[in-house]
Amino acid sequence: MATLQDINIAILAVDGFEQVELTGPRDRLHEEGARTVVVSARTDPIQGMHHDKPGDKFPVDLTFLQASSEPDVFDALLLPGGVVNADEIRMQPKAQELVRACMDAGKPVAVICHGAWLLISAGVLKGRKMTSWPSLQDDLRNAGVQWVDEEVVVDGVLVSSRKPDDIPAFNDAFVQVLGKAVQGRAAK
Repeated sequence: MATLQDINIAILAVDGFEQVELTGPRDRLHEEGARTVVVSARTDPIQGMHHDKPGDKFPVDLTFLQASSEPDVFDALLLPGGVVNADEIRMQPKAQELVRACMDAGKPVAVICHGAWLLISAGVLKGRKMTSWPSLQDDLRNAGVQWVDEEVVVDGVLVSSRKPDDIPAFNDAFVQVLGKAVQGRAAK
């Protein structure tokens, strides 16, 4: 039974994202009934990666500019990693703006691997507990995060994981957080 009907999730990515960190969570979200939208810097298809080898190209639904003008349309964000993706996306002011708007509104945000660099650049992590790819731990600690080396960490509505091997636990945790958000919305 689909538990996330009518939930809209923005997936923020640019060229160089780790493909399985987008497709694994996206496919699980679709199984649960959620809708996903790929948001990027341009409308051109974006290049996925299998570590350091090119993967598939994925269509883009909206630009950061378009999405940041209407952040209320989205119920949550998904931030896949990939070093090239994470390094580029953190330099996109409209991506940072969208992240800040969603975090300020208390919407669920799920981030895996190097995707945390966008959250650091957006300045939204002070006082949080999370995990990431191990090489980001100093960056996260410098941003005020309590970094831990765990498969998945849930801090309120922030869900984080380290790597592709963690995707099953990451998916379960994100679906659970989204389910609570849906229940909270229904109770209002």
